[in-house]
Amino acid sequence: MPFSPESNPYLADLQARGLFLPEQAAAIAAADEARPFSLHYELRALLYLGITLLAGGLGVLIYQNIDSIGHGFIILVIAALMAACFGYAARHRAPFTWGMSSRTSVGADYLLLLGCLLFVVLEGYAQYQYNVFGTRYGLATAVPALVFLPLAYAFDHRGVLAMGLTALASWVGLTVAPLAVLTENEFWNDRIRGAAIGLGLLLMAAGFYSEYRDRKAHFAFTYLLLGSNLALAALATLLVQAALHDQPILGLSYVVVILALCAGLYWYARRTQSYWFLVLAAGYAYFAVGYVLVQVVMLLPSELVFMAAFFQFPLSAILVVVFFINIKKIMRGPTDVPKSPTSSPQA
Repeated sequence: MPFSPESNPYLADLQARGLFLPEQAAAIAAADEARPFSLHYELRALLYLGITLLAGGLGVLIYQNIDSIGHGFIILVIAALMAACFGYAARHRAPFTWGMSSRTSVGADYLLLLGCLLFVVLEGYAQYQYNVFGTRYGLATAVPALVFLPLAYAFDHRGVLAMGLTALASWVGLTVAPLAVLTENEFWNDRIRGAAIGLGLLLMAAGFYSEYRDRKAHFAFTYLLLGSNLALAALATLLVQAALHDQPILGLSYVVVILALCAGLYWYARRTQSYWFLVLAAGYAYFAVGYVLVQVVMLLPSELVFMAAFFQFPLSAILVVVFFINIKKIMRGPTDVPKSPTSSPQA
């Protein structure tokens, strides 16, 4: 089969340099055209979207026909569907291991996720209709955490782990300040900030421990992502509060803590080659450094403040562009200095 340069310009360039014979280029082009295209991530996205739409559609259907269906029948149907999902997932569950479990069924992972969503729907519906938890809202959020976290380890499912950690964070927030959250909409008061920082650091420690002890080491990403965002977001709100109340010394102490956490995320990103944690560390570090720059600018004479602010924002935008252009170099770090030819090798 003749090779067409228009079909693969890179291969045509290599052939023009004399690196490939015409028959070799034709064979490579034919193999490239016959190679199957992977739809793995597209299918996973469609499955997650289907589960979400199914859960939402069931909720709308129940809401529209609640008078004709009956509360008891609705709870029975939801419970039956949930039991079927958990039963199928349990039937196809791989043997437990502290490493990454092998997948015995593609549908089992998504049905487990659907079962957890149905559990939340069932709990919320029972609470709304029958007030089973009364005013103990913390218990209503603790139950999903107590259910989802063991399931995540038993079935080796990071999505269920994220749901369990989210429920755990909700329980902590409702435990430390239930009235402020539910009646005054104060989602970031001092008690909740302290709880968020403490829980975030605890989740980060759990992530590092899981990697160090090789206990579901692939769960470390979820622990560190949720924990670092929780702690750093709470510290960021404290930094904003310090700026609004003109407390520069307190604000600088928060800056030190934020930069320390960002340094840890940067180290972890370099070690695991994770661009996600690198961008996360850079974003929060940019926020903290921006606070320091603003404090420095405010110390300048009034006629220089406007000029400094005028140059600060364009320069910061340029730095962001430079960061993303050189993100691969930042991830790799400085290249190693070549050893001298006269240096003797170590024993």
